[in-house]
Amino acid sequence: MSDHLDSTFSALADPTRRAILARLALGETSVKELSEPFAISAPSITKHLKVLERAGLISRGREAQWRPCRLEAAPLREVAEWVERYRRNWEYSLNKLDQYLAELEARTETKSEAKPQTKSKTRNDKKEMKKDAHKKQQ
Repeated sequence: MSDHLDSTFSALADPTRRAILARLALGETSVKELSEPFAISAPSITKHLKVLERAGLISRGREAQWRPCRLEAAPLREVAEWVERYRRNWEYSLNKLDQYLAELEARTETKSEAKPQTKSKTRNDKKEMKKDAHKKQQ
């Protein structure tokens, strides 16, 4: 399975190949139609298609003069399953972090309730004090 994942991730690493897969998700199409939105040569498109085909992400057929390309979903399913295992771990870790932060917040609230309330001077309070001192000097 690791070799399959490696070749799938390697194929998915290129934005042109991801765009090709996105187009094929809409349905099969010809190589010519696949190459239209890209400003690259036909041989370059063919190389991208070969990488996708080796990774098992697409299949190419031949029907008379038409060479349709089709999306093959099995490797993407393997990637989704692999990512899902890690998503569960991330979710578990984030839930533990949420619990810890809630405990910290509860402790902070308890401490602040125990302390006597002292009023801190705001910027406006300080301005008023300066005005009063200035008036007294005059």
